Amino acid sequence: MRKYEFRTMFPTEENQFKTGLLQAKQVLSEYGVEIEKEEPFGDRELCYEIKKQRRWRFTLLVIAANPAKISEIDKRLKLNADILKYMFVRIDT
Repeated sequence: MRKYEFRTMFPTEENQFKTGLLQAKQVLSEYGVEIEKEEPFGDRELCYEIKKQRRWRFTLLVIAANPAKISEIDKRLKLNADILKYMFVRIDT
């Protein structure tokens, strides 16, 4: 198991944010990912519009995951309309 930072971008509407985060956590748990830390970054404004919005809500999850499962998780998360953008960053320990 390797450690990763899972960074996400959600709409600022509370309902979409909560459902998107819940769905992302469910996908992660289906693949045996352990969530070690959750850190909300709050709402931030971008310098350009995405889907006619400039303001988005950011979160950071520190996770422990099997590296072979990351591509499968990526495929599942692409289908979620409530997550605008996300990225996995490997943490060297």
